[in-house]
Amino acid sequence: MVAYVASAEIAPRPPPRLDAGPIPWMRRNLFRGWFNTLLTLVILWLAWSFIPPLINWAFLDAVWGPAPPEACKVEGAGACWAFVTEKYQLIFFSQYPRDQLWRPIIAMVLMVGLLVGSTNRRFWSSWLVVAWVVVIVGAVALMHGGFLGLPGVETQKWGGLPLTLGLSVIGLACAFPISILLALGRRSRMPAIRVICVTYIELIRGVPLITVLFMATVMFPLFMPTGVNIDQLLRAQIGLIMFAAAYLAEVIRGGLQAIPKGQYEAADALGLSYWRKNRLVILPQALRIAIPPLVNVFIGFFKDTTLVIIVGLFDLLGAARQGLTDAAWGAFSQEAYLFVSLVFFIFCFSMSRYSRYLERTLNTGTRRR
Repeated sequence: MVAYVASAEIAPRPPPRLDAGPIPWMRRNLFRGWFNTLLTLVILWLAWSFIPPLINWAFLDAVWGPAPPEACKVEGAGACWAFVTEKYQLIFFSQYPRDQLWRPIIAMVLMVGLLVGSTNRRFWSSWLVVAWVVVIVGAVALMHGGFLGLPGVETQKWGGLPLTLGLSVIGLACAFPISILLALGRRSRMPAIRVICVTYIELIRGVPLITVLFMATVMFPLFMPTGVNIDQLLRAQIGLIMFAAAYLAEVIRGGLQAIPKGQYEAADALGLSYWRKNRLVILPQALRIAIPPLVNVFIGFFKDTTLVIIVGLFDLLGAARQGLTDAAWGAFSQEAYLFVSLVFFIFCFSMSRYSRYLERTLNTGTRRR
């Protein structure tokens, strides 16, 4: 028999406080305490002081379209975007022959198109590696010419955005598999291989990129036999590949160390060979874990390609500086650097957003909710 005990009547409670909407959000995040309120007011004052004048200078009072440099020097004139209109061919393509600009344009479209296609997981297969090899070889051959009636163009005349994309895309595409081998070699149980990989990684990571480029372009030819000369752009590309491989190897090694020991033991229990174990079990998990630092290295490497100007190669930034050597347009360096910064921001921001998407997609089974 169940006994029922009469309970006291519960008094009515007030309705729950509404915390949704912009006003409660501002109270929680912008005006929570006196220090937070003071900091918010200071930031608002700084924004009001700098943003409206910046908008007036960059957009409302700016000189757009084709215009002589004198039009940008009148009183009250803002940014002179006419400089970009006048020098856009030089900025994007440097000294490449003007009647052959369709060749670097097609090369850029091929590389950017393959980059966009590679972001789709449906295309992740061995055929994608073949496509990368074909596109890279085809883009380089198209820009160099010398076949099928195409006039040859020396690499000294390459520059601008095609050079920046080529150095970064080809550099990362070649450095990534090398970095995987270096990371595996550094964790190898064979002393000779481990010492070689550790020496290479620490030696390259211990010097600035400028030193690597200087050694590749200036010192390396001194050690070559008489009559043997390697193209300057190729030497710079090899130096960039060596530099990127060392940094990527350490990032991948961090991902390998984050894999639980049980994964290695499970792969060994299945009887998988060393390479099958790493290809099918270990590396997919390690690369998934290392996505954020990998993309950080990618972005940094893409921006570091501007250092090739010290060895006589004019990338996007170097080509913009070339445009400023014109005495008539030399006073508009702010517009040149802002335009180049916008181009770099578009590429770097796209890589950052895709990395976040890829991280969310691949971490569906392990991320915290």
